[in-house]
Amino acid sequence: MDYVRLDPDDNVVTATRALQVGHAIEGVTTTAMIPSGHKIATRAIARGGEVRKYAQFIGLAHEDIAPGDHVHTHNVEFRNTETEYEFGTDMRPVTMVPESRRDTFMGYRREGGRVGTRNYIAIVTSVNCSATAARRIADHFTPERLADYPNVDGVVAFVHGTGCGMAGDGEGFEALQRVMWGYARHPNHAGVLMVGLGCEMNQIDWLLEAYQLKQGPTFQVMNIQNVAGLQRTIDLGIEKVRAMLPIANLATRTECPASDLMVALQCGGSDAWSGVTANPALGYACDLLAAQGGTGVLAETPEIYGAEHLLTRRAADRATGEKLVGLVRWWQDYTARNKGSMDNNPSPGNKKGGLTTILEKSLGAAAKGGTSPLMGVYKYAEPVTAKGFTFMDSPGYDPASVTGQIAGGCNVVVFTTGRGSAFGSKPAPTIKVATNTEMYTRMTDDMDVNAGEMLTGGVSLETKGREIYEMILAVASGAVTKSEAQGLGDYEFVPWQIGAVM
Repeated sequence: MDYVRLDPDDNVVTATRALQVGHAIEGVTTTAMIPSGHKIATRAIARGGEVRKYAQFIGLAHEDIAPGDHVHTHNVEFRNTETEYEFGTDMRPVTMVPESRRDTFMGYRREGGRVGTRNYIAIVTSVNCSATAARRIADHFTPERLADYPNVDGVVAFVHGTGCGMAGDGEGFEALQRVMWGYARHPNHAGVLMVGLGCEMNQIDWLLEAYQLKQGPTFQVMNIQNVAGLQRTIDLGIEKVRAMLPIANLATRTECPASDLMVALQCGGSDAWSGVTANPALGYACDLLAAQGGTGVLAETPEIYGAEHLLTRRAADRATGEKLVGLVRWWQDYTARNKGSMDNNPSPGNKKGGLTTILEKSLGAAAKGGTSPLMGVYKYAEPVTAKGFTFMDSPGYDPASVTGQIAGGCNVVVFTTGRGSAFGSKPAPTIKVATNTEMYTRMTDDMDVNAGEMLTGGVSLETKGREIYEMILAVASGAVTKSEAQGLGDYEFVPWQIGAVM
């Protein structure tokens, strides 16, 4: 098949390979060369008329479009959506798997009932000024020095470029504190060392007080100014981590129910096939996880813009749906006051892959959430407590978004990509899913799953979705992902910086 039609009411189809001028499709003839993944008009669309894909509005024709024309950024324009929201009108109850028959994985049980999929020691910084100290402490613990601690996955420094020059209250400060707290208590960490400067706005002592964090053998804090300098801080930090290692090494994997899994649903470097193959397959995997009592966390609020009305219809109650609508309205105001547009996303790479507007991209991105009811909506980096399908506010920028999801409790990340994204994360491992076979073959060292087989190999949505779900269980049990094997994850900790830098 040279093309894919997603809905009978669509007035475009998508080419599955590059097509030359004069190629016949659905009774029309292409009037231009059509790149793979790009759209072709199957009927006339008058100037100002709606372009429709997924049976949804994705943009307006800003000139007359003839049957067979290439439909893309040169003749389609974005328009802000005006939606009448419905709440809870498309509920598909989850058929829960009986507890006696639920799947399991081999995880690390922590105090308080939390379950980890990895066993790291974390060095978390409060401010950019302590980043060098943290990295040098972590760098000391080479594979050779960790050889005596086979149950420890590594010592990781989580450093960032903020923490000072910011307001001491408000959205930005609260978001950073939630990130720090989330990483400090993450079940994939067997030990945590917090390192600050001492005079920064983001005081470690405030975090300890606000979240009632207590120091102990596997949770330590220190400031460079109190310790009396950079080198002494590094030396003391090495001593503190060295003392944690024997304790962390005592952790062993035990059998845990799949309900203890919280999976970040993420995409980046998307193309036209994201919403056709990988994202729906991940959505099916999310539904399987929800039926086990587990949790899927969708994020990237700008990348559900134009599709949020489909999610509100799945909201467990009106309050949950209204909370999602409130996030979308916040982003509309945020982009407007910064003289931006919601259509600034998609990126040039997304457009080259066939995505024309944010509305088209969002309809595909939202498919990662499957069909289960929307059980909760959360602030950036807020602890996720609901089971089933949930949503977290975040930017569309992948490192910032995943940082929030991990802080919220996600212990595995599944990341779909069409263009090919070099992304990995710690402490939660990332599974990468390719949307098309060509890219999977070209970047096989980076991709864990080929969802392109849904187009090129006749593999069903259900089969590919179950493959992703089974890989989630395997990775949660310790199987190494392609991104982990390549050492990714040390530079992808990026807390979302909201508000003025002062």
